[in-house]
Amino acid sequence: MQYTGARILIESLIEQGVDTVFGYPGGSVLFIYDELYKHKDRIRHVLTSHEQHAAHAADGYARSTGKVGVCIATSGPGATNLVTGIATAYMDSVPIVAITGNVPTTLLGKDSFQETDIAGVTMPITKHNWIVKDVRDLAEVVREAFLVAASGRPGPVLIDIPKDVTAALCEWKPRSQHDSNAAQTPVALARAARLSARGNRQTFTEGDIEAAARLIASAKRPFVYAGGGVIIADAANELKTFVERLKAPAALSLMGKGALPYDHPLNTGMIGMHGTVASNRAIQKADLVIAVGARFSDRVVSKADKFAVDAKILHLDIDPAEINKNVKSEHWVIGDIKKVLVELLKKIPERTENEWNGDVAELKKIVPEAHSRPVPLHPKNLINAVAKRLGEDAIVATDVGQHQMWTAQFYPLNKPRAFLTSGGLGTMGCGMGLALGAKMANPNRPVVLFTGDGSFRMNCGEMATAFMYHLPVLIVIMNNKVLGMVRQWQTLFYDERYAETTLLRPPDFVKLADAYGLAGFRAETEAQFMEVLDKALAEIKEGRAALIEAVIDMDEQVLPMVPGGKAIDDMIL
Repeated sequence: MQYTGARILIESLIEQGVDTVFGYPGGSVLFIYDELYKHKDRIRHVLTSHEQHAAHAADGYARSTGKVGVCIATSGPGATNLVTGIATAYMDSVPIVAITGNVPTTLLGKDSFQETDIAGVTMPITKHNWIVKDVRDLAEVVREAFLVAASGRPGPVLIDIPKDVTAALCEWKPRSQHDSNAAQTPVALARAARLSARGNRQTFTEGDIEAAARLIASAKRPFVYAGGGVIIADAANELKTFVERLKAPAALSLMGKGALPYDHPLNTGMIGMHGTVASNRAIQKADLVIAVGARFSDRVVSKADKFAVDAKILHLDIDPAEINKNVKSEHWVIGDIKKVLVELLKKIPERTENEWNGDVAELKKIVPEAHSRPVPLHPKNLINAVAKRLGEDAIVATDVGQHQMWTAQFYPLNKPRAFLTSGGLGTMGCGMGLALGAKMANPNRPVVLFTGDGSFRMNCGEMATAFMYHLPVLIVIMNNKVLGMVRQWQTLFYDERYAETTLLRPPDFVKLADAYGLAGFRAETEAQFMEVLDKALAEIKEGRAALIEAVIDMDEQVLPMVPGGKAIDDMIL
């Protein structure tokens, strides 16, 4: 069948199981959008208000499902507007395929109108990227892109397609109709060899597993530190079995939230800069730290030379680049976390609880007084109220800042792929895209976005997307009229010099919601919040998004907190 490059792209996306793409049109992708129009009964396109949020929406779609998310933008500024979203996905190992148009091949490198070397720009923040200069390569590049994005440690990839390639004609065959014996170009053969090697790669041996099991058996005070890799590998059940077999206290990184039920007796809560007392102190007292799908980021380790100094470290991870990168390990097993845990469980016996478990149980009783501070509307109480009303099946998205940490601390997460947040890059403004992408992928699950007044100013335009596509997302703005996390640092470490962190300025968020066709409500007390929550959820039930502006104290702080450069157990309570 002779198809244009644009049609081949659409057929290739459908072949990969893509049902939804997020994007924004422009000159260089007109042929692609023409094909999307012709095939809108086979693949749906969601028009966002800004390309950055198309990338975040693809990210939210991917995080909440485990599938590859897809976004499209035109050349030049359209492509560069995707960059923050791509970097957000890269830092958190989220598989997305970003597709950009570019100027015709004859104009590449000539500073043409809306030309950007987007492949060069995104090289450090993608697993791989391609510039497709020959339409005959397009279908195979798409197939390879999806495999690369989803395999190993997942991450974003980018396909850059000049406009003339989308117009050129080429013979296209679905994957099932390919003749494996047909003559192939050297490029195609090399690609086939790479893909075969990627699929057949052996990453760990029986000896690796046995050595890990011996290390575990010798531990008196084992401690499990689990991260986002557990969720990516769909290994939450295996982690729970592993923790219960060892009777080992277990802490979760920010990206690992949901990998172990929040109320599991062995779950000590989040670890790191704003982790619990139990997590941060217990890991310092352990004699073996078992890191499962976690990368020892600076927000967890804090001061590396004072981190778990009395413990041996066993690191289980799919990415060999993470081994000994931030913290030295005694032993490691490189591989898919689910497979590694399955093999380890065959080797390790049941452990009985001892005084170590009692010690950690006592640490779990230490809670900052700030968590019960008497104020008209406390973040903990409003988060718990939303959680109770939405139920355990809810998907929770956040932007970045104090509200993000409060949500991580207080929301009772019981399931993986239910907490969507920017952990590595810390991207303010990502939340609406994450929430809308998740709702598009999970229409029957409640979706709530917790955000702050600073972050929401960066993405409020996406209320138009929620309205146009009938996406009933609950938006809860914790409005303290400041850039709360930065102000907290200014309070604690900069002698209360509040440089450019006070936001006593428009908009009125309730009026803004109304302008976008959404119902908006304001609450300043807990009683008011409960009342407007009922009204907002009535809107959600009718299939409409709703916004609640929850006015909180500007001096409310996220505690515990580990000051920068201090040991992880040196906390402000």
